[in-house]
Amino acid sequence: MVLAEILNNLITIFLILVIIFIMSRGVVIIQPYQQGLQIRLGKYIGRLNPGFRWVIPLITTVEKLDLRTTVMDVPSQEVITKDNSPTNVDAIVYTRVIDPEKAFFEVSNYRMATVALAQTSLRGIIGDMELDEVLYNRELINTKLRDILDRETDQWGVKVERVEIKEVDPVGAVKNAMTEQTAAERERRAAILRAEGDKRSAILRAEGNRQSIILEAEGERQSKILRAEGERLSRILQAQGQAQGLRILSLGSQPLDKKSITVLSLDALRQMADGQATKIIFPFELTSLIKQSARFLGATEEMPEEEGVEAAGALDEAIIGTIPKPEEVERLLKQLAKEVESGETIEELKTGAVGKAP
Repeated sequence: MVLAEILNNLITIFLILVIIFIMSRGVVIIQPYQQGLQIRLGKYIGRLNPGFRWVIPLITTVEKLDLRTTVMDVPSQEVITKDNSPTNVDAIVYTRVIDPEKAFFEVSNYRMATVALAQTSLRGIIGDMELDEVLYNRELINTKLRDILDRETDQWGVKVERVEIKEVDPVGAVKNAMTEQTAAERERRAAILRAEGDKRSAILRAEGNRQSIILEAEGERQSKILRAEGERLSRILQAQGQAQGLRILSLGSQPLDKKSITVLSLDALRQMADGQATKIIFPFELTSLIKQSARFLGATEEMPEEEGVEAAGALDEAIIGTIPKPEEVERLLKQLAKEVESGETIEELKTGAVGKAP
């Protein structure tokens, strides 16, 4: 009895565990970015939203699909371009499931199908383009490939969001030819730029020289004009100064009498006699000076003709022989200056000179 009771208890515990296990198989947890498809006995029942869900175990299958954007790598493949240039091309495709039922029931594996479709479509697009277009027109290739994939995958419930060409790698021979072509093109551009620079430099240098010559000529012209203007003004000022001096001299010489003129003449004679020169040139008639001095000293202005001739001969001999000494001229000047300062008349000076004569 005890053994039978223990056996019954064990059976009961086993049944409970089996029931718990079977019930736990019906528990399904759907993540927030997933969508569940419930299939029971080969029949689609419906979707399961994210969260904790329980389905009938053993006879119900739940397929979970990721609704996030998925990145698919299109393997590199060799493609022949329109100009028969072998090129290795690969790409990246960004897809997202928008209809879980179509993505699961319309295609066996939408990922593999999308990658295969991208490879074939990429081969067709690049086959219609030349190598140069493939290299610099990637955006056009991306747009065409995305449109083709999006149109074809729409019936699978998959949205192709973006396509990017990852690498375009021509084969070795083509790459070497492209390298040489690029080097030649760059060398040609460099030669053109150097020639253009030399041309521009020569033009600028010639322009600079022309401007320099023009500026130098303009400066020289202005300098000559200013120099001529300065000389003209200098001559005008000198002439004005000379005219002003002559005007002052003429105004100052008007009140002078014969005595003053005689004093000035004798003073000029004294200054000439004090010099070291052996020859003296008199800028006036010496006989007139002697006559004036004689009249100043009291000699008569009239003399007989014979005496005049003798006096003239004696005067000539005096002029030819020796020049009056500076002491005599100084004495005459002092006497004239004293007479002028004392205000004596000519008659008084004559009387004094006669009285003092030996």
